[in-house]
Amino acid sequence: MTTLDLALVAQLAVLHLGSLHPVERVLTLALAFGPFVVLGAVVWWRSRQDQDDQDDGEQVPTQRDR
Repeated sequence: MTTLDLALVAQLAVLHLGSLHPVERVLTLALAFGPFVVLGAVVWWRSRQDQDDQDDGEQVPTQRDR
C-alpha cells in the first residue's frame, strides 16, 4: 500500500464515522485535558500546603535532608 492509499483510507474512515455527538465531544475533551487539570490542581494544592508549613515555622525537608 502506498502513502496515497493510506491517506485515502484514513479520509474515508473519518467520513464514515461522521461528526461527534455533543456528549462524545465533551467526553473526548475531558479525556484529553482532564488529567492535566487534575495534575495542575494537585501541584497547586501541594505547593499551598508547603507554603502553609513554612509559615508555621516548621522546617520542610529538602532533598539533602531526606
